[in-house]
Amino acid sequence: MKLVIVESPTKARTISGFLGDEYQIESSYGHVRDLPKSKLGIDTANNFEPSYIIPIKARKRVNELKKLAAKATEIILASDEDREGEAIAWHIANILDAKDAKRIVFHEITKTAINEALANPRKIEMNLVDAQQARRILDRLVGYELSPFLWRKFFR
Repeated sequence: MKLVIVESPTKARTISGFLGDEYQIESSYGHVRDLPKSKLGIDTANNFEPSYIIPIKARKRVNELKKLAAKATEIILASDEDREGEAIAWHIANILDAKDAKRIVFHEITKTAINEALANPRKIEMNLVDAQQARRILDRLVGYELSPFLWRKFFR
């Protein structure tokens, strides 16, 4: 079985209608890893290295994807073609330890577009992953460190 992982369950259902029985289309339901809510989650002394966790709301889905991946002959990551989608693909590949995972992208959800994407897989675009991580780290640093200061300073 070839496992195709997309972000949304609606997209998974639609794509399932285009592909044969050799494919199983599943959804990640969006992000599968994030920074912890209870602490900064960034090692500022180690080149701002993020410490990702699997959020509680994603754990059941991640475990299901791991079981499916263990049975799969091929893993195909088909999250959106943007920073967030690329990061989702990278996180899934890491969690599933899927070093040979294929990355596909498409701009419309049609049988032709899906088959074209499957015929032309690519690697995960690390520049997009890095851009998403930089944005997430900056959001966290500003939100976690600066927001409380600003609230105290301006909104007493």
